[in-house]
Amino acid sequence: MIVVSDTSPITNLAAIGQLDLLRQLYKTIIIPQAVYDEMVAVNKIVPGAVEVQSLSWIQTKTVADVQRVTDIQTSQNNIDLGEAEAIILALELKANLLLMDERRGRALATNYGLNVTGLLGVLLQAKQNGFIPTVKPLIDRLMGELDFRVSSQLYATILQAAGELQT
Repeated sequence: MIVVSDTSPITNLAAIGQLDLLRQLYKTIIIPQAVYDEMVAVNKIVPGAVEVQSLSWIQTKTVADVQRVTDIQTSQNNIDLGEAEAIILALELKANLLLMDERRGRALATNYGLNVTGLLGVLLQAKQNGFIPTVKPLIDRLMGELDFRVSSQLYATILQAAGELQT
């Protein structure tokens, strides 16, 4: 299975101590160079930065068609370089899954025919596979500690899917 990730799923999982869920679920994660740079080549500590440099199951690959990345950024407002490279890399590698949280990036990736899931989808899959007992405490930490934005409707939908919604 080929899985490409944008920055957000990695940094947010690392921040709550759950980065290894990606290895458990997918064995290997591939990130484009721009995502690596967003995490490592900045002047602040980014959760997951050490891990993307040291863990063998997180691999960095360079996008072949740089012009296509530029074209996406030119034609799409608010698609950052990491998102654009993740989408193009997923297409180039014929990835089975793209991990991305940003709404515009996800919509664009879906238009390209990519299978996309975000951080909440990863947590749900981790629970379904028995890697974590519950998703609610993790989502609550993401929202409370990391200002991860989740609409009340999506929150309820995820908890319902996880069998954790108290009625």
